[in-house]
Amino acid sequence: MTDETTTKLKFGGWGSVAGAVIVMIVGFSWGGWVTAGTAKDRTEKAVVASRSAICVAQFMKASDHKGQLKAFKQTDSWKRSDFIAKGGWDKMPGDDQAKDLVTSACSDGIETLISK
Repeated sequence: MTDETTTKLKFGGWGSVAGAVIVMIVGFSWGGWVTAGTAKDRTEKAVVASRSAICVAQFMKASDHKGQLKAFKQTDSWKRSDFIAKGGWDKMPGDDQAKDLVTSACSDGIETLISK
């Protein structure tokens, strides 16, 4: 190889490396790219949010939801998750057991309804 070809390959290789780094910086900064861990966290939060909305809907569709709402208001804030779990509203259709995060988020959702 000639010196000219070696120089071109050297600068071409470094240009490719620099271009790849720039593309990654732009992709993660402005392109919306995320790591697998971030994607997993966002997915879990979205699942909890949707399941807590279902829990609140199940609570509000109960036959005696007005009485249950009064009982919920009278329950201490640290016992409200237990109240939700005892009522079974936090169990999703097809699931045997509810998740703790869903129970807590459901309690927060009902508290939001109360405050309005």
